Amino acid sequence: MIIPAIDLIDGKVVRLYQGDYGQKTEYSADPQGRFDDYVAQGATQLHLVDLDGAKDSTKRQLTVIRKLLANTKAPVQIGGGVRTEQDVIDLLDAGANRVVIGSTAVKDPATVAGWVEKYGADKIVLALDVNIDAQGQRKIAVAGWQEDSGVTIEALLAHYLPVGLKHVLCTDISRDGTLQGSNVALYRDLAAQFPQINWQASGGIGGIADIEALKGSGVGGVILGRSLLEGKFTVKEAIACWQDA
Repeated sequence: MIIPAIDLIDGKVVRLYQGDYGQKTEYSADPQGRFDDYVAQGATQLHLVDLDGAKDSTKRQLTVIRKLLANTKAPVQIGGGVRTEQDVIDLLDAGANRVVIGSTAVKDPATVAGWVEKYGADKIVLALDVNIDAQGQRKIAVAGWQEDSGVTIEALLAHYLPVGLKHVLCTDISRDGTLQGSNVALYRDLAAQFPQINWQASGGIGGIADIEALKGSGVGGVILGRSLLEGKFTVKEAIACWQDA
């Protein structure tokens, strides 16, 4: 599945380079227009990151999100600073089809595993962003990539498989925003180790060839952000490529 993504700050569509708020590019003041275009081209799942909420959960753009989701004709999964159960409730109430949880899932796995059980595995996506060290260890970064948790992705998943976790969005941080291709070997290995997970690949897609390269890797979804905003290819072209998988 092709999953077009937008990041929002103050209701505007932006991109951060490798999670750095100091390296922000603004693309559009019209997120609705962007989502409508993606849906018109055939997108059946969208991804939204509330970067204001990620920085400060009291600044969550719930009014903007509620309006956007009410008018968007495809399901939208939403993340950005989900720290409490109330955040999960607020986003589901706003219309999210799934809530994407990052740092909190790493720092407090027992609590988040409880949310997976309570709200259902179809409602929760873990967003696990990894730095791969010289030894090949896949350490998860947290707090907008500012901190290394010291936990490997494999060790963390051991907490969640017993509660039936289904969805994981995994980003190789070194590829994010680079348009230089995704880490196909990483996804192939994770999908082989954890076939019960629906993996979403994120980071580095720069052209149709990069989507082509992920076919057969075992990932269920491909997140497309900057490449679409910069017109490297269209959603329609991406879907046509993926449907041959």
